Amino acid sequence: MEVILFEKIDRLGGIGDLVNVKAGFARNFLLPQGKAKVATDANKAEIEERRAEFEKMAADALTVAEKRRDQIEALSVEITAKSGTEGKLFGSIGNVDIASALTEAGVEVEKREVRLPDGPVRQAGEYEIVLHLHAEVNATAKVIIIGEEEA
Repeated sequence: MEVILFEKIDRLGGIGDLVNVKAGFARNFLLPQGKAKVATDANKAEIEERRAEFEKMAADALTVAEKRRDQIEALSVEITAKSGTEGKLFGSIGNVDIASALTEAGVEVEKREVRLPDGPVRQAGEYEIVLHLHAEVNATAKVIIIGEEEA
C-alpha cells in the first residue's frame, strides 16, 4: 500500500515521502495516528501545498525534543527497590518505573520512550538508560537503583 508520510519515521522516510508499506502497518498504525495518508492524487496535492506547515511542525518537535534531552541529561534519578543481600532485586525495574521516576524529577517522559535493550533491570547499581525522544534525538539518563534489604 502506498502512503504519503506527514512526519519523519525511523527506517521508513521523511515528510512528504511516498513509501510502500504493508497494508496492516498503514491501516493499524500510520493512518489512525495521523502519520500518513493513502497516496491518492488529491492527497499528493495536499501534501505539496502544506509541506512548509509540516516541516515547521517537525522542526518545532525537534526543538522540543532537544530541550527535553538537555533537561534529562542534567538529571540523576534514584529508584529504591527491595533487594536481597547481594543487590539482586526482588522483581525488576522496567520502563514504566524509569519513566515515572523521571516524570517525578520534573521532565515529562512516556514509557514508550525508554529503551531497555537488555530487558528490565534486576540488579542494584548505577545505569545509563537511553531514551528515544524523537526520530533524531536520543538522551541518556543516569539512573541509580538502590537496593533496600529487608530486616
